[in-house]
Amino acid sequence: MKNKLKNTAALALALGGLVIQTNSFAADTAVTYHTTKVDGLTLFYREAGEPSRPTIVLLHGFPSSSHMYRNLIPKLASQYHVIAPDYPGFGYSDQPAVADFAYTFDHLAAVTDDLLNSLNLEQYSLYIQDYGSPVGFRLLVKHPGKIQAIITQNGNAYNEGLSAFWAEHLYPYWKDRSAANEAKVRGLLTLDTTKFQYTAGSRNPAHVSPDGWTRDQATLDKPGNAEVQLALFYDYQNNVEQHALWHATLRQAHPAVLAVWGKNDPIFIPPGALAFANDVPDAEIHLLDTGHFALEEDGDVIAGYILDFLSRKVH
Repeated sequence: MKNKLKNTAALALALGGLVIQTNSFAADTAVTYHTTKVDGLTLFYREAGEPSRPTIVLLHGFPSSSHMYRNLIPKLASQYHVIAPDYPGFGYSDQPAVADFAYTFDHLAAVTDDLLNSLNLEQYSLYIQDYGSPVGFRLLVKHPGKIQAIITQNGNAYNEGLSAFWAEHLYPYWKDRSAANEAKVRGLLTLDTTKFQYTAGSRNPAHVSPDGWTRDQATLDKPGNAEVQLALFYDYQNNVEQHALWHATLRQAHPAVLAVWGKNDPIFIPPGALAFANDVPDAEIHLLDTGHFALEEDGDVIAGYILDFLSRKVH
């Protein structure tokens, strides 16, 4: 036993540099979980990586939360500082009632901006997916000098990216918030629809963990959350109206743009990814054989694209 311990100690000493490096890597990529008060709300966010490194802010989509980035964060944190917040009404952040909080994308962006300011982030890159796009583009319009790069993963900013789903479900609701149109939109909050968003367009649904849609549905089923989501569904029309402003800001600020899209997404279709090149001609665009929540099936591929892209574009 003593010889075994002695040999182990000798091996540890001989490989001391490697052991230290491995422990350092683990410390760098370990995710920590935080809550903080912003604008009177308790907001939750995940964090990893050395704060002295360039920062990537991961903005989640509907109906998810920072949980959608659970596997991506450690892959990026070996080289970057990573922040992933939950918006009000999502994940572990507060969910004030619709009577007490205006659930608009302007407001979500303002709260997110205040959170990032409280963390003293002077510059950062954005990863935007689904709802993360209208939140992120509002940050770009307000702070074009802060945003070093935009990584869009099925985060739409163009009319070309809107599938037939929108005309079928959302356009009627925007025109008339009747009981019939609201009932149809409420159908988007069911478990079947949530699971559909995760599995539709995937190469193999067995590759997609049920953890994502199960956790998301738990939030959607919370008392009062349906009203939160209905308010945001209705307000989404203001995002479409701001597309031209976002495009002008892209042309003027010219952040580095990487598009990594699941090309089989039934909600945001590939022309939305390709359209980024209209305003940022050197945008790098990759269409992946998967769906809306592309990280579930192609997380390693996407992480590789991000690390390569940022190594060349952000210093």
